[in-house]
Amino acid sequence: MKTIFIKEHEAPRAWFVIDAAGLPVGRVAAKAAYMLRGKHKVTYAPNQETGDYIVIINAGKAIVTGNKPDGKIYYHHTGFVGHLQALSFNKLMEKHPEDPIMLAIKGMLPKGPLGRKLLTNVKVYADTNHPHAAQNPKAVEV
Repeated sequence: MKTIFIKEHEAPRAWFVIDAAGLPVGRVAAKAAYMLRGKHKVTYAPNQETGDYIVIINAGKAIVTGNKPDGKIYYHHTGFVGHLQALSFNKLMEKHPEDPIMLAIKGMLPKGPLGRKLLTNVKVYADTNHPHAAQNPKAVEV
């Protein structure tokens, strides 16, 4: 038996759409990260980008459970002394509804150049409109 190595540019890539309306942020992010890495394919390699493209719609309608709407805090530092910014989940959803899902996916991908490249393959939209209809994305159940 021989191990089959596939070149990244020869890997078959598909487009998938995930509807996040009413679903927990973590479950949507876990499914998206799994498919971005390409772990659902037989050609998976941990050092290659062989995953698919993911479009997430209705990110503004994603939910979190328990006390997390007010208790989960997202931190961002501006780089200036004393300028640590903190936003709760609710306030972040009001300002940027795509960010909680993007940050959750980013945390589930590998750190380094491969993870940053994989993050460019996910597109998150706050409502149902997206400009990727020409790619004929297939719906994925979470």
